[in-house]
Amino acid sequence: QVQLVESGGGLVQAGGSLRLSCAVSGLAFSTYAMAWFRQAPGKEREFVAAIGRMGGIRHYADSVKGRFTISRDNARNTVYLQMNSLKPEDTAVYYCTGRSSGSYFTQDYDYWGQGTQVTVSS
Repeated sequence: QVQLVESGGGLVQAGGSLRLSCAVSGLAFSTYAMAWFRQAPGKEREFVAAIGRMGGIRHYADSVKGRFTISRDNARNTVYLQMNSLKPEDTAVYYCTGRSSGSYFTQDYDYWGQGTQVTVSS
């Protein structure tokens, strides 16, 4: 059974930092590209960041570029999202997701986590 379990969300003041983690089990982690998406209240889910199988390829949404960093540890089957200089508009449920092939940016990923809430107060 494939599981993606996010952790690290919470409440933080604007300008602060959080580090999200996603522990993956039940699949060959190093053969999957991984990504983070987010969904704010009343809005559609949107792409945040993606990382290739070996970590050499990384993509970011323009809204988070320079503030967020995606990384992975294939030995620990874990993907991370370091979020710095957080803004109230970053408030959303953040989802971890993985796919074996296809575009980094579309939402037709193979597996999804349950999400973790990030709230940034002004």
